[in-house]
Amino acid sequence: MPAVAPEATVAALKMDPRPAADPPVRSGADPSFTELVRRLQPSLLRFARGLVRSEATAEEVVQETWTAVVERIGEFRGDSSLKSWIFAILVKRAATRARLEGRSIPFSALEPEDSANGSPFDERGGWRPEEAPGAWPNPEDDAIAREGVRLLEEGLSRLPASQRAVVILRDVEGLSAAEACNVLDVGETNQRVLLHRGRSALRALLAERWREPKGR
Repeated sequence: MPAVAPEATVAALKMDPRPAADPPVRSGADPSFTELVRRLQPSLLRFARGLVRSEATAEEVVQETWTAVVERIGEFRGDSSLKSWIFAILVKRAATRARLEGRSIPFSALEPEDSANGSPFDERGGWRPEEAPGAWPNPEDDAIAREGVRLLEEGLSRLPASQRAVVILRDVEGLSAAEACNVLDVGETNQRVLLHRGRSALRALLAERWREPKGR
């Protein structure tokens, strides 16, 4: 297989590579609501799969999310993007489902060593130069990108739920750090640690698989 930077495949997972503004939705009967559902449904379902135990439950959580959006759209004030507001609703619905199943979604839980000397952050809370995660370049070859997407989805499925959620929100859905923190209700430092760990694990997996002989 041609040598390609493993991180080049994440762009192909994006919902739509073209920037799109949030439709000015006013109610569930608004035609723009249908467009919003069409545009966000795949992303919400992909995100929900990482928060609940089954595909059926993920679909139910997404449906409950859209119902809540219709009921609460009048509460949206534009302090955040509509997209991140909807993702935050989904997280709350998934958390409710997890509680009913006797589980929890520990987005804010970090291991003790995150505050030790091995932290990837400096004393001001910024990335250390050698630890800062780089940007994901765009894929240059469709065939390689498709294989990369398959490997990336496999890698995402192996990440702890908290890391997977942050990576999807930041690198796939394109949310800002502040929006991801708001959606998951975590602090900025926690978000950076989870993103760093998730990206590092994905890069390690992709780099290993790209080096494997073809047909293995």
